[in-house]
Amino acid sequence: MTAPLHELTIAAASELIARRALSPVELTQAHLARIRALEPQLNAFITVTEERALEQAQAAERDITAGRRRGPLHGVPFALKDIYDTAGILTSGHSRTAMDNVPATDATTTRKLYDAGAVLLGKLATHEFAHGGPSFDLPWPPARNPWHLEHFTGGSSSGSGAALAARLTPAALGSDTGGSIRGPASYCGITGFMPTYGLVSRAGVMPNSFTFDHCGPMARTVEDCALLLQAIAGYDERDPGSIEQDVPDYRAALAGGVKGWRIGVLRHYWEDEGPAHPEVGRVMDEAIGVFRALGATVEDCRSRPMMDGLDIKVVVGESEIFAVHQRNLVERPGDFGRDFLGRILPACLIQGPDYVQALREHRRYMAAMRPLYERYDLLLTCGFGPAPRLDAHRTVNFWARSNAFTPSNVARSPALVMCGGFSAAGLPIGVQLIGAPFRDVRVLRAGHAFQQATDWHLRSPQLASGSPQPVVVPQGNEPDGALADARTRDLAHRAAVQAGLRLDDRQMAILLEAAPYALAMIERLRQPREREQAPSLVFRFTPGL
Repeated sequence: MTAPLHELTIAAASELIARRALSPVELTQAHLARIRALEPQLNAFITVTEERALEQAQAAERDITAGRRRGPLHGVPFALKDIYDTAGILTSGHSRTAMDNVPATDATTTRKLYDAGAVLLGKLATHEFAHGGPSFDLPWPPARNPWHLEHFTGGSSSGSGAALAARLTPAALGSDTGGSIRGPASYCGITGFMPTYGLVSRAGVMPNSFTFDHCGPMARTVEDCALLLQAIAGYDERDPGSIEQDVPDYRAALAGGVKGWRIGVLRHYWEDEGPAHPEVGRVMDEAIGVFRALGATVEDCRSRPMMDGLDIKVVVGESEIFAVHQRNLVERPGDFGRDFLGRILPACLIQGPDYVQALREHRRYMAAMRPLYERYDLLLTCGFGPAPRLDAHRTVNFWARSNAFTPSNVARSPALVMCGGFSAAGLPIGVQLIGAPFRDVRVLRAGHAFQQATDWHLRSPQLASGSPQPVVVPQGNEPDGALADARTRDLAHRAAVQAGLRLDDRQMAILLEAAPYALAMIERLRQPREREQAPSLVFRFTPGL
């Protein structure tokens, strides 16, 4: 071995451990030492489980030495976004309201990784309850982007993106409700995969939106994501959204390339609907060239506008997360961060019929994707452009702008983001692959082919132990309710009271700032529909029950 241990991918470390050329204890110690050295700059972890990690690594080493190797993750370190339940270990949701939440049981995915012999390094920073944004008013500071410490990691799997890019861990789990795996993958230059809805259990994971939540792997390569997915995929009766289906050998299915495939390019995502950073177009043109060189036929196509997906996702998703946190919103709204409140409070404006109309439109949205899935083997589009500075964050942008990730959550499609290049300033730019539901293998195979033909995913940021963390002072994100006219103000006040909310002046300003956007979304979904048009939540009973 010539590379430092922290630079090893899951696949490389696994091979060395299997040959007994690398000790799981040695590998774990190397990552714990790197966490100690660099975490003060990054804020990637909420909790580091050093003692448990060493115990698990020692147990793995004993089992492997005795010939009881469980598979490719045995003895390999990983970390969890701090919304995954871990028995006896704080699961905070990065929120003041859950600072004392120590679960009695593990999430299904946590248990599956333990069963695979993986070694838990700790729990990773997130946005509050996997929502909100990079808030500085929470008990733990927001994670920093290892490529430039004054810049955003993306969210909400913020600590996962930072820890992977900085080589603090070779593996992590994130969650994705509107881009929360793929955003950090794009901004941090790593690989993130959102599987088909229902493929990976969400049992024991703090909910954001029951309709749109996905759990999935984050790592440095597509191959590593395939190894993680192998361990966590599969039906789970504890998750009502779990889907019973065969789980293939994801790693074996990576071979074969994309020669002869038809790939549709959703160019309008970055050219017409962005606004995308100018360097995104360059990276996408290069990615298109790579797939053509690999033998695929690549042509432009169009889907429904991104904002259509955002309207559906927000009206449904904000209603659901408001219901999840309603009691604390009523009793202790001041314990939530400004950014979380800026997203969730306007849900009090959403009425029952609005929620159902959004679900009816959700069903139409999914159906509208079918012709694209039938015509193309795969869809290609952008990720995010270079990460912005942390102090440039504006809560209201959540309402004002869609992004290239939300459509796949609404379509419940598998989607992969990987690094496709870098900006002139040295910040990663992501490329996104999207497949039809249950075509996860196809998306992973194409991503692997891209990474075999390029080296962007091999680059790592240069960080020095002991360097000071740059000071970032949030500014310009105070709530401004001035855009709300008298009618909107009256409606918002009455809706808040009806919901049982007791908001102070600043919290009411937070609600009023977003209220015009929320009401516009609601109005766009109030369109004529056939009487029989069913919502997406209509389900079928399993035969025999």
